[in-house]
Amino acid sequence: MKIKYSHLLVGLLLPLAYANANQTSLIPPNAKAGECYAKVVLPAKYETVEERVLVKEASEKIKIIPAKYEWISERIEVTPASKKIIPIPAKYKKIVETIEIKPATRTWKTSIKRGAAPVSKEILVAAKLKGVDLDNTVPGNCYKEYFTPEKYKVITEEIVVQTASEKAEIIPAKYEMVEKTIEVSPATKKTIEVPATYEFNDERILVEKEKTVWKKGHNPAQKLNGATGDIMCLIKVPAKYKIIKKRVVKTPATTKIVEIPAVSKTVKVKKLVSQATIKKIAIPAVKKTIKKKVLDSKSNFAWIKVGQSVDKGWGYTGHKICLVERPAVSQKITKTVLDTPATTKEVLIEATFKNMKVKKLVSQAKEIKTPIEAEYKLLKKRKKISDATQGWERILCQTNMNKEVILSIQHALKAENYNPGKIDGVLGRDTRVALDKYQRDNSLATGGITYETLNALKIEL
Repeated sequence: MKIKYSHLLVGLLLPLAYANANQTSLIPPNAKAGECYAKVVLPAKYETVEERVLVKEASEKIKIIPAKYEWISERIEVTPASKKIIPIPAKYKKIVETIEIKPATRTWKTSIKRGAAPVSKEILVAAKLKGVDLDNTVPGNCYKEYFTPEKYKVITEEIVVQTASEKAEIIPAKYEMVEKTIEVSPATKKTIEVPATYEFNDERILVEKEKTVWKKGHNPAQKLNGATGDIMCLIKVPAKYKIIKKRVVKTPATTKIVEIPAVSKTVKVKKLVSQATIKKIAIPAVKKTIKKKVLDSKSNFAWIKVGQSVDKGWGYTGHKICLVERPAVSQKITKTVLDTPATTKEVLIEATFKNMKVKKLVSQAKEIKTPIEAEYKLLKKRKKISDATQGWERILCQTNMNKEVILSIQHALKAENYNPGKIDGVLGRDTRVALDKYQRDNSLATGGITYETLNALKIEL
């Protein structure tokens, strides 16, 4: 019988190799011959406590007694005499105009042939400095550059980039207003109730603190027939929380006093103080100093029109410029132009009067405050009173285990609503899982079939 069940009991009956800060004795204390012991996990202990939690803060209710008024009749000016300006729109007419959409172009190129490359600005400047009249050259003419040793110097020249001018600034006419004020209702104060505002916040209440538990692991090198001990893993069980809805005062109830100004009607009359004038402001010319390169000594470079003779001693530089002309492109368009400008005309509007009732303050508004008590709720929480530990416990093993004992354990687990699987006297996986769950649910030591577990299941050997 011992041989038959030895391999099935190894996972649950071997001692635990428990890596923990608690230094448990290497051998069971007060051990008796013929008995088996295992190093097991003694679970942490908890108790349920109640905590008083605020769910609704204290506040106050405010009741407003409004101000009292009486009405009196008074003739007032509703709208003052004024002038209405009526715009007279401008008139337009259409004309046909021929515009140039692409101007005629004159381009200096390296040849008069189509597709010739353009000439750089530097070469054109050099040709102009040597006497080529770039502005008055007839299109189709070409010039070649010849050279002898040459020298240049740089001079500065002041040019006008913007001529002097003047701008006109309009100084508008000035007026002053004469006002007459009639009070329709006197200035007063109004007390407005601002009720308290609330919001519901989700408050996370700690029910059970974070803890660690030992769970059995497996070592691939473990022998099935040797008492090498179980591998225990320390698992962190996160804290448990409960979310409750808590009504809190976002802003307390209060009142605010609003100043209500007196209501008046004003008649305004314009009086001319000074006529509009025109002020002319002079804008000085803008000048700029530029640097230009001029010939310092003669006969250094020369541009000669193609076809003319060249004196002996002049060498061709390879630079050639030709003036190529492209005609302008025009297009007719229809334009809308101003015929007569927009103007305005003035229309006199007479003042109007009306008999009106106006409010007169009799008594100011008052406020009455009533306190509202806070509300609380009792919340149950699970509080740890002792940590999990390890220790030696007397267990069943191959020396005192048989089929009848396993049958008793399976029947007892089933009676406690823990499914041990098939009731066959074999300590299989389902029986071990049911036994381990029963131990954890009842805060019993885990890691072996202890006599404490047998007593809880009411099994006598």
